[in-house]
Amino acid sequence: MRSSKSRSRNKNRNNRPSGGNIINRVFDSSGPDGKVRGTPQQIIEKYNQLHRDAVLSGDRVDAENFAQHAEHYTRMLAEAQREVEAKREEQEEQNRQRQAERDRERQERLKAQEAAANDPAQMDQPDIPVEAGESGLVETPEEKPRKPRRPRKPRPNPDEGTNEGNTPEAAE
Repeated sequence: MRSSKSRSRNKNRNNRPSGGNIINRVFDSSGPDGKVRGTPQQIIEKYNQLHRDAVLSGDRVDAENFAQHAEHYTRMLAEAQREVEAKREEQEEQNRQRQAERDRERQERLKAQEAAANDPAQMDQPDIPVEAGESGLVETPEEKPRKPRRPRKPRPNPDEGTNEGNTPEAAE
């Protein structure tokens, strides 16, 4: 059975940042003059300012120490930017390849459609068995003989004739 201490230690290890986006990540830098907190760019600027102040005050040891701290974060930031740029270029290349593939497929479809539209003889025709005595043509409604219509009965005119209660009387 595991102890609770080892379990909590494992949890902390799993929740650590995986070094994903270092450019925007906030760091706590423990420098010679206390903690410096911020993104790598902010930390670089702070250590460069501390370096300038140390040079102006004549403290060469502190100036060199601040310069080395700034250089460390400069290298970290440069490496992170190279990785981000490499990922971006890789994604752009994949997008270009996908787009080229889509363009090729679109061109093939257009060529196939043009070929089918320009050559109707190439289209498949259905096979219809022809029975004896038939021409093999399909009868359409226009070809069928029409039956003569009966004439309509004339409608009775409401003004003529008697009013048998079919229409309501006008109210007075």
